[in-house]
Amino acid sequence: KDLAQRCGLNALAAVDSLVGLENVVKVVKVTGFVASAPGFTGQPAVINGASDLFGTVFGEAGRHARSAVGVAELPLDAPVEIELIVEVA
Repeated sequence: KDLAQRCGLNALAAVDSLVGLENVVKVVKVTGFVASAPGFTGQPAVINGASDLFGTVFGEAGRHARSAVGVAELPLDAPVEIELIVEVA
């Protein structure tokens, strides 16, 4: 969950550098990928780290559609990846 929150912070930094956080109207969708062992089913709880962050930063505008997917491996042995789609003004 902490690493998903860190991914969320990195995503917000990317958005800020491109368009400025002040121009975000809404967080539209978050897709989270979690490197998972066979039988692990807690991917949604892991991705809550990012979802909770977006709610804290944007309030109601941070509510979003979401997918949490378990995968065998991620590039560069990353434990978590977040994809973020935001609407900007």
